[in-house]
Amino acid sequence: MPTPPGRRAATRAAGLVLIGSAGIQTSSALSATLFDSLGSAPVSALRMAMAAVVLLAAFRPRLGGRTRPQWTGIVVYGAAMALMNLSLYAAIERIPLGVAVTLDFLGPCVVALLGSRRVREGLGALVALGGVALISAGPGGYFDLAGYLFGLGAGAAFAVYTICADTVGKSDAGLGDLALSVTVAAVVTLPVSLTHAAAVTSPQWGVLAVSAVVGVVVPYTVDTVAGRITSARVIGTLFAIDPAMGALLGWLLLGEALTPSATTGIVLVSAAGALVVWAAGRSDERDPAARVPGPPPHVGTHDS
Repeated sequence: MPTPPGRRAATRAAGLVLIGSAGIQTSSALSATLFDSLGSAPVSALRMAMAAVVLLAAFRPRLGGRTRPQWTGIVVYGAAMALMNLSLYAAIERIPLGVAVTLDFLGPCVVALLGSRRVREGLGALVALGGVALISAGPGGYFDLAGYLFGLGAGAAFAVYTICADTVGKSDAGLGDLALSVTVAAVVTLPVSLTHAAAVTSPQWGVLAVSAVVGVVVPYTVDTVAGRITSARVIGTLFAIDPAMGALLGWLLLGEALTPSATTGIVLVSAAGALVVWAAGRSDERDPAARVPGPPPHVGTHDS
């Protein structure tokens, strides 16, 4: 029996989100090495500026022919990127990476729960949230109020990002408008990047360049493509890969121990992803309108 289009799309989206998650978490660990010398906000701002240059050169988006709602979508997406990055890096500067990423995930998890149309989809989001809670229990005993507030702020911005990734991905000029949104994020953080650029050494520029490509260009591109082929509720649950990826990379790259609760959490997150993919296929079988053959001819809200 052939695989339903909805399940195929969700499977492809899961692969893309996995690539993006690996890039973001690797970049976060790499960027954290610069926090002591540069600070979290300058690191976030500088890598965003470099990523904007790369994306503009790669996709060369046109500036004309857009409506006011479309430009609003570009600006909202870019502002969400800027706030998400600044807040997440400020959180990572104060609390363990796994905890910060877990708080960050609460945003897309809420999107997935609110967008659930069937019990199975909502169950997948809840299972993912339970797994993430177990992963975050790993460090244990660490609390910093400012770090937690920054993490929650990143989560709120991540929720907006998740919705925009869905809508932007289905626009006719998704990747071109993604470049414009990242440029907006770079402009928003420009006062920070300009005032600290002179203090960056040549080796640090190299780290920032790698971080910009691995942590912004690649993840944001694959997230936008994932939004093109599936829905925000599916993407929101698949973003549960982030805390699991953070725990795994912390173990592999930083030597952080995986506790039994964290290991159990990773298993639950993986199970939730499989459940979402399966539920997407069931939804597609029962509702032909839910199939995802390609982008609609025109999207009038967020053409970014």
